[in-house]
Amino acid sequence: MSHTLSHFKEDFYLLLEAGFIAVNSADEDSAVKLFRASELLSPENTLPKIGFGYVHLCKLELKQASAIFRDVISKEPENEMAKTFLGICMSLMPTELAKGEKLLSEAAENSKDQGIKDLANTAINFVDTYVKKAPSPVDPQKKKH
Repeated sequence: MSHTLSHFKEDFYLLLEAGFIAVNSADEDSAVKLFRASELLSPENTLPKIGFGYVHLCKLELKQASAIFRDVISKEPENEMAKTFLGICMSLMPTELAKGEKLLSEAAENSKDQGIKDLANTAINFVDTYVKKAPSPVDPQKKKH
């Protein structure tokens, strides 16, 4: 790491957190720049990669997000954040719903991190309420012929 970058090493988590805040504020451009900056400061850390995956997840680019989260899990098999985000992605894909629910249930039951537990439980509730919900009589997908 160059001498100049080493001065900013302690800013890694601030940049990372600002990136997640930018995603939640729908400022993709800033988020990507902040995650890239944090990645420069700590290339071996997988948190910026999770940030990039989160950008894709929030845009419902589920295949791209899933690929990033799977890559993180291949390097860190116990990464609960990546597993939970992957579970969210999968639970929103009809062909992966059951696998996604399994990942979310495991996170909700086994995580030592309360934030991960809360996220997984919220995702499970969302899937149960909106994804798995039977179409209503006024739903255009269930017209009788």
